[in-house]
Amino acid sequence: MKPLLTLGIMSGTSLDGVDYALCAIDEQRIRLRAFWSAKFPPALHRRLHAAARNEASSHETAQLHHDLGRFYARHSRPSGAHPRLVGLHGQTIFHQPARPAPATFQVGEPAYLAETLRVPVVSNFRAADLAAAGQGAPLATLFHLRVFGQHGRHVAVNNLGGISNVTSIDGRRGRHPAVLAFDTGPANVLIDLAVRELSGGRLACDRDGAWAARGQICESLLRRWLAHPYFRKAPPKSTGRELFGEAFLGPALAAMRRAGLNRFDIAATLTAFTARSLADSYRRHLPALPQEVVLAGGGAANPTLVRWIKDALQKLSPTLVVGTTEERGWPLAAVEPAAFAWLAWLRWHGRPGNLPGTTGAHRPVLCGQITES
Repeated sequence: MKPLLTLGIMSGTSLDGVDYALCAIDEQRIRLRAFWSAKFPPALHRRLHAAARNEASSHETAQLHHDLGRFYARHSRPSGAHPRLVGLHGQTIFHQPARPAPATFQVGEPAYLAETLRVPVVSNFRAADLAAAGQGAPLATLFHLRVFGQHGRHVAVNNLGGISNVTSIDGRRGRHPAVLAFDTGPANVLIDLAVRELSGGRLACDRDGAWAARGQICESLLRRWLAHPYFRKAPPKSTGRELFGEAFLGPALAAMRRAGLNRFDIAATLTAFTARSLADSYRRHLPALPQEVVLAGGGAANPTLVRWIKDALQKLSPTLVVGTTEERGWPLAAVEPAAFAWLAWLRWHGRPGNLPGTTGAHRPVLCGQITES
């Protein structure tokens, strides 16, 4: 089968911008041909945050849905890229997978991409899995399995976006690897929100983990947060800003201020929360610790966070190796959009995009709805 040039588009929980990955995909390989990003302009950024905080009216959300769709389309073809298919994740503004009334909602109207590029666009990937009693997440699992799985080795791929999610791929036994995937908890979202507030909006994130590296961790608060019921809950499970976003940060920030923490201590404590909740989730929920962890996403560019994740994991297994997807030829921010390029390819060819054992769905389903111009 001739490779199909497929564009994957992802804007994640961090709400900082959009990542595009142009991939050549066939039965055997997924090859990255181009990768680029587009930052949200300040006004659009504010509107997305308002929608995610449930502070936008239905009319404002409808307008945002179309404005964001036009933004995706405007940045979809630099340097003359001509994809034949598009996978659009959209921007999640609500994700609540708990029964009996689960719901998820991603904004960003796909019709503008279909009209601009004149190719089919696959979007709304999560709804079909949710309807089949799944969590609607994680959905990058099949991509992780295809690109990073190794026969005879146990590898975990951990994306550090706004939320942290892990895919454990144990290829040491049998013909087919044992796969488990779930959200471990927060990655960058709490750190980013705190730094924006503490800097009066001048900074969007703790770049290179500089603040955290200068701070002291408040162990008593950290222990309290690690007792959150989400971390004890067994997979399949997923989470988002609804649990580890503004609603969590407000009381946490107040408690840190009462304890006399300065801005560096606050960044350090929240960064440690990400690192230790990740390691604790591995200890609690993986059948065995991996031999290697491959980090992706924006958090993998934070050397302080990476160092603390490595320290936390190696306390559990001293021989565990921690690296990044860049060492495997995949830019940190390209993995998630490439995963949705792969999911679009699967949908276009009539193949399921979920793994029921990881999402909790009753059955494999076709993930995504197709919009054509």
